[in-house]
Amino acid sequence: MPTTKTWAVHLLTASGAAFALLAALAVARGAWVETFLWLGAALFVDGVDGPLARGFRVGERVPWFDGAILDMVIDYTTYVFIPALILARSDLMPPMLAAPAGILVAVIGALYFADTRMKTREYGFRGFPAVWNMVVFVLMVFAPPPVFSVIVIVALAVLTFSPVEFVHPVRVKRLRPLTLTVTLAWSIFSLLSVLAELKPNQLVLAGLGLTTVYLTIIGAVLQATRFRLPRRS
Repeated sequence: MPTTKTWAVHLLTASGAAFALLAALAVARGAWVETFLWLGAALFVDGVDGPLARGFRVGERVPWFDGAILDMVIDYTTYVFIPALILARSDLMPPMLAAPAGILVAVIGALYFADTRMKTREYGFRGFPAVWNMVVFVLMVFAPPPVFSVIVIVALAVLTFSPVEFVHPVRVKRLRPLTLTVTLAWSIFSLLSVLAELKPNQLVLAGLGLTTVYLTIIGAVLQATRFRLPRRS
């Protein structure tokens, strides 16, 4: 039977749509710090609504309301569409490439969200998991040469439908304490970067870079070691 807590969880998930709209309005003004503040708020909501939904068993209490579909709608908007909009409107790459890059992200991200094979047996992700919000944020902070941004976007778009695995920081059990710690560190470095108006000091840059590298490659490392583990007799 539905309860106030059940609907509160669904409302919390739906609040991501409000953050997405606020982020889009900030993009229109070129207010990048504000944009990432709203996307950060949406990312926080996405990190807590799943455990709350499982804890309160919202799927059992309101079986006719699909929270998973709601979550995917919000995720596509905040993880893919708004970052694509940032690519199209920012100066990460030349104007002639900005809109095509945004379109590439928007289309590839949409296709990925419809792929029923995206989750692995360990609850990681098969292929790059369309976390374009994190990718675009890191690129904005580091502000690399435009050609590097183009290479990163194209490479991750290709990896989206590859067999290479990427970690889910919460659900993958192997190295979970370490991965959760690195994820927390990434969040702290990201917040410090936003507070520094996307121009953090070298220490924060180093921390953000190292944690980004770990979260990017650890899934493939775990995948490789799983295949190399000897079978028990």
